[in-house]
Amino acid sequence: MQNNKLKLANERIILGIDPGTTIMGFGLIKIINKKMEFLQLNELQLSKYDNHYQKLKIIFERTIELIETHNPDEIAIEAPFFGKNVQSMLKLGRAQGVAMAAGLSRGIPITEYEPKKIKMAITGNGNASKEQVAKMLQQLLGLKELPKNLDSTDGLAAAVCHFFNSGKVEVGKSYSGWDAFVKQNENRIKK
Repeated sequence: MQNNKLKLANERIILGIDPGTTIMGFGLIKIINKKMEFLQLNELQLSKYDNHYQKLKIIFERTIELIETHNPDEIAIEAPFFGKNVQSMLKLGRAQGVAMAAGLSRGIPITEYEPKKIKMAITGNGNASKEQVAKMLQQLLGLKELPKNLDSTDGLAAAVCHFFNSGKVEVGKSYSGWDAFVKQNENRIKK
């Protein structure tokens, strides 16, 4: 399963996914020395399939294909938002679960982000429109043009959000109190 291309220790690839049962958007970025490099964005069109279970199978297979092709180190996925239509919410949750299962089956860590958190990370506004997010990604990553549908930029936004949030939460560190925290995080103190 491992890709033949060797990655350097200071290099990682993040796959971002915007799950959906009509369109699944995805984007990939490479991080080299803490700098982002755009790799790909695209979407999986699922509206031509009538059977919901067939759509889930295709989401799983396409996610596995992306993993085997690009060998991502991490997956960032947009969490379903709470809508009024319970059936739509259930279908969206299943699509997300299938994409997550594909990543987990290959041992890839997955982080889930609320849509507002993704928008906030990209634009500074948790209520930004899809268009605003896409335009900011275009500037950040030097994209020549934007796709017609913005589901793929939503997937890319999840990956970029994950990069921006990397290292902000330190796992595995424990502090005996406030003084210990301050001593171990002197670089975070504003003077």
